[in-house]
This record gives sequence, C-alpha cells and structure tokens, in this order.
Amino acid sequence: MPVSIKDIAKEAGVSPSTVSRALHDHPRISSETKAYIQNLAKSMGYVPSTVARNLVGKRTAAIGVAMADLTDPYYDRLMSGFEDAAATHGYQLVLSSFYRNPERELAIIHDFHKRRMDGIIVTGSSAIRTYQSSEHNFFMPIVLVNSPHYPFSVSTNGYLGAKQVVKHLTTLGHRRIAYVTWGTEHVDGANRLSGYQSALAEHNVSFDKALVVSGDGGITGGIKAVPNLFELSQPPTAIFAFNDMTAIGVINALRQRNLEVPGHVSVAGYDDLEMASFYYPPLTTVRQPTYQVGKRAVNMLLRLIHGHSAEPEILEPELVVRDSTGPVRLGLSSI
Repeated sequence: MPVSIKDIAKEAGVSPSTVSRALHDHPRISSETKAYIQNLAKSMGYVPSTVARNLVGKRTAAIGVAMADLTDPYYDRLMSGFEDAAATHGYQLVLSSFYRNPERELAIIHDFHKRRMDGIIVTGSSAIRTYQSSEHNFFMPIVLVNSPHYPFSVSTNGYLGAKQVVKHLTTLGHRRIAYVTWGTEHVDGANRLSGYQSALAEHNVSFDKALVVSGDGGITGGIKAVPNLFELSQPPTAIFAFNDMTAIGVINALRQRNLEVPGHVSVAGYDDLEMASFYYPPLTTVRQPTYQVGKRAVNMLLRLIHGHSAEPEILEPELVVRDSTGPVRLGLSSI
C-alpha cells in the first residue's frame, strides 16, 4: 500500500494538514517541524501523487518548466506542445532555464516547489541521477523529457534515429562514417552513439573510434570537429552530426576546405529544425516528433497531478532524406 499523508501524520502525531503544509514548505510551519516531517516522509517511502490535491487552499493551476537552454532552437516546437496542452486544460506555464548547469537546475526545481507549482517538467536534465535517487523526494510530480530511464518521461528513440542515418549512409556506399557527438554524459548523445555503433556492426562496417569526435551541440562544435577528422590518413566520406546545428557547423567547415557537400562529403543532422530544409544544401536529418513530445509530457504530468499512474513513453523518429547526402566518391582518402 502506498504511504499517504494520513500515515505520516499518524506516525508523527500531528494532523494531516500539518504534514501537507510541512511537505510544501508552508511559512507557518517551523523549520524544525518541516525538517522532521520531510525526513520522516522520505524514510517511510512517501511518493506524492499530486501537489494540488493536498495543498491547503485552491491549487495554482501552474506548471513549472525547467529548460536546458532557451537559446536552442530545438525547444521552439517543444514549447509549442507544452503551451497548447497546458492551455487546453486551463494551466499556465512558468518557464526558467538552467543552461545545462546541474546546480542551477536543482535550484530551479526547489524554487518551483516553494512557489507551489502543481508539477514540473524538465527538459535536457543535467541532474538525472538526482531524480532517480531514492534519497531525494521533491514532493511533487516531475516529468522529464528525453530521459527514457526515468519512470515518468517522454522521449524520442535516439538510438533508432541514429541507426536510420547510418543505414542510409551505408546504402549510399559509405564506409568511413564519422560521428560528431555531444559527449556520453548527455543522455541523447549516449543513445545516438550506441545506435551509430550498432548500425555500423549490422552493416559490416568496422568501428573506428578516431571517427568519433566531440562537439558542443552547436555550430561552433561542428566547425571545430572537422579539422580533427581531416587530419586522419583516411578521412571520412560521410559525417553524422549530433543535431542540425552541429551539422551546419560541419558543412561550413567543409566549405572552408573547398569540399563540396555532398560531392566530396555527405553530411546528416538530427532534429529537423525549420532551418534544415532551407539551408544549402537542404539537410538530410532525423525528424523528431517534438511537438507531440511536448503535448504528451504535459498530459503525463496532469495524470500524475490527478493521482493516476503513468509509464515512460518513447516516440519514434523519422529519417528525412534531402540533398546533403549522396553516393560515396571513390579515391577520397587523400582529401
């Protein structure tokens, strides 16, 4: 049986309303009482099904959104999904960005808690282990985006998306396929790297760790990755980039070397940002159902807020082939 507020109140010898106020940091409860009740709740394994139902007074009808980086264009469609789903159910969003700083991320979560948000959505978390740890209890429903190992999450299958790209490139004859990643500490980066490696194996292409170079998720990272790849005795004939912004940086760096895309080197990205179809050449990429991810994340959070169960959701991506990829050209090892 799940532990309830009444169970905690009985164990603590206080009223359920006192427990509720203590769990939600009410200013009328002393610091000592708050600490005692919150520690007791953790030790008893209390997991809140909702903040709204247990708050004294009316609920806030507000959802906190902690976003990794407001400047990243990937989040435009995600936010549209959040906003549309929230508006449909009469909720408002309170947005804050932690710019991939885990300490700032957790500070935002605690701030949302103090401001009595009904629930929280986190995108691009840098502190996933904190949410997974049994030692932490934020006393409110939290949904993560693109963190598939978290029990309340909505994600796109990055492993499958990477495999789709590599399969496409191998069918074009490419065997020297590089990957500009965003480091294995990034959940999406780890999943896509795993998909890249798996697809190479499935198509009898040897994995060469020298063809995997780190980027930073942006144009600059793509530009900086190219010199490392073309100092190799056998440079790549195709480059798969962690996202579209990285791919654009790669293409710009290749042009600086007078290399044509896809004539000399094929380039593929990930995300299918709006700019991807208007860039030159139009970018082959993986389309994520980003808007749907946003809507489903809000709907999942609302289920949790109202005391219902939820399980992780993983949506499938779609390969979009455009002009930045083409058949391999022979004799490019001296580029």
